[in-house]
Amino acid sequence: MRIGLDIGSTTLKIAVLTEDGTPIYTHYQRHYSQILQKTAALLEEVARRLPHLENVQLAVTGSAGMGMAEACGIPFVQEVHATRVCADLLQPSADVIIELGGEDAKILFQKGIPDARMNGSCAGGTGAFIDQMATLLAITPGQLNEMAKKHTKQYAIASRCGVFAKSDIQPLLNQGANENDVAASILSAVVNQTIAGLAQGRPIRGQVLYLGGPLTFLSELRAAFDRALGLTGICPKNSLYYAAMGSACCATEFFTIRELLGRLANAGGADHFAFIDPLFKDRFEYEQFAARHAKSAVVRGELEQAREGCYLGIDAGSTTVKLALIDPEGALLASSYQKNNGNPVPHIKAALEQLYAQLPDIRILGSAVTGYGEDLIRSAFALDYGIVETVAHFTAARQVQPEVDFILDIGGQDIKCMKIRGGVIDNIYLNEACSSGCGSFLQTFAGALGTEIDDFARLGLFADRPVDLGSRCTVFMNSSVKQ
Repeated sequence: MRIGLDIGSTTLKIAVLTEDGTPIYTHYQRHYSQILQKTAALLEEVARRLPHLENVQLAVTGSAGMGMAEACGIPFVQEVHATRVCADLLQPSADVIIELGGEDAKILFQKGIPDARMNGSCAGGTGAFIDQMATLLAITPGQLNEMAKKHTKQYAIASRCGVFAKSDIQPLLNQGANENDVAASILSAVVNQTIAGLAQGRPIRGQVLYLGGPLTFLSELRAAFDRALGLTGICPKNSLYYAAMGSACCATEFFTIRELLGRLANAGGADHFAFIDPLFKDRFEYEQFAARHAKSAVVRGELEQAREGCYLGIDAGSTTVKLALIDPEGALLASSYQKNNGNPVPHIKAALEQLYAQLPDIRILGSAVTGYGEDLIRSAFALDYGIVETVAHFTAARQVQPEVDFILDIGGQDIKCMKIRGGVIDNIYLNEACSSGCGSFLQTFAGALGTEIDDFARLGLFADRPVDLGSRCTVFMNSSVKQ
């Protein structure tokens, strides 16, 4: 007998094959990062179902399988090779294989010039991305699939980044978009990301195989691929288990089930993780940091001064709206900061109404708006000016620090670095395809850990062993947090 284990980023698959390659037992489940325990439980189930098994040939594959294989001294098979071995046996006429997993996506070109394309630094358009979007809609991926069957139109939704996609979806929902149409749009975004990001212009033609959990379970995802590619792909029998079956076919080393369980038990003793230096050695160092920054505090005044004349500034950002009222010398008289929930107009209206309720005879001499919603807010509230936000940042920074030469701005979805030279903005760098490390990213992780963002920040300030989660992709980091 041969056993193949496919340990992916989110799921665990096992396939037990006879000597002629016939599967006699398969199983698929989420491992919730409990890889050793779940693997041991599966092998115990195999021993219970197939008590006659003695020596078996076993190999491991999958993105999360290498570490376990090394710890247990079990042969490891690269997953692209394992998938190809199985496809060559079961579907030798396949021209292209499209496989979506929990965090990885692959396109394998079998004919012509063989090639394998995989996602690297981004997990947009994978199963975990679909999970995130379903959670946003407060439904399961299966329910999202059923809703997509009833769609009548589709919207453009960012597929590269879960945070960007969330910010595309929330305004649609706020404006009354049909959830069935949003569900179908999410699946189409996955298709666009896979084809554009991986195929990169190479035509996908001929017989196309659909493999992996998302393509197996979500019929509307397959239909979206069919529409985009202009063909009818095949989701073969055992589509979930191609990598597991391929690794079983590659297995050469013999083990007993008891021996494997012993190796798994002995590998479970390690309790360590990569960590980085703490932000502050102690509270004294933090207090020095806070005192240094307090020296650059904005000059403040009283709201009553606005009777003599003031200026209104509004920043309509990607996830929040900010209002500032200043006097002619630049002192801050009042401010407001709140989430926009995808629709800034009612929030700004409420903040202005509150200002006038506090000071009915307020005298606003001029007004300006900046940010993502600049044009909308300027028209909605008849403001005097629209200001490019880099210029707005520089003007305010120079008010506080006349000799400023560098500005770092972290917003809801964007990060901007501005270099100042000779009193003008000399260069600007900003994020493009990925919004990890932005405000919405931090808010999402605070929520995932069951904390408010203020508590989340305080916990982070005094952590003695900060975990090294990487820095690029929200989905990848989310799995690291779980582990």
